[in-house]
Amino acid sequence: MLERFGGMLALVLAPATMAAAERITVTGEIIDTWCYYSGVMGGPDAVVGSAHHTCAMWCSAGGIPIGLLAEDGTVYTVLKLGPQANATGGDTALTLASHTITADGMFYERDGVKYIVVEKVVEDMGITNPTHEEYDVVPSFAIPEPKE
Repeated sequence: MLERFGGMLALVLAPATMAAAERITVTGEIIDTWCYYSGVMGGPDAVVGSAHHTCAMWCSAGGIPIGLLAEDGTVYTVLKLGPQANATGGDTALTLASHTITADGMFYERDGVKYIVVEKVVEDMGITNPTHEEYDVVPSFAIPEPKE
């Protein structure tokens, strides 16, 4: 009986412990979270901008969640991007890969992870970070050595 009461109490209190949403407007680059967090393609400077554009589109099309790397270095996991049904794949995510945008939406944080539901892309500035000048279109360290 006590276990049953504890379970019901948890259900009643759950909404009170949910993270409250806050409306924010943030400017940053749409990034590929897999390469950014894993380091598989190099450090954080190598996986942003024009050098990483093609990979960011492939990862988005393949279902990897996109992120919004804000100007202050904060990374927001994008749960929804504008009118599309989800943030992984979809025409909007592919069109905006590596673009710097200003987004208006609802911010959530849970266990130190920051999320944003982008309701509107206020401004799309295109690809403003020309990292291909330093890293080429595909960074050389991402090309495997031929097997002998």
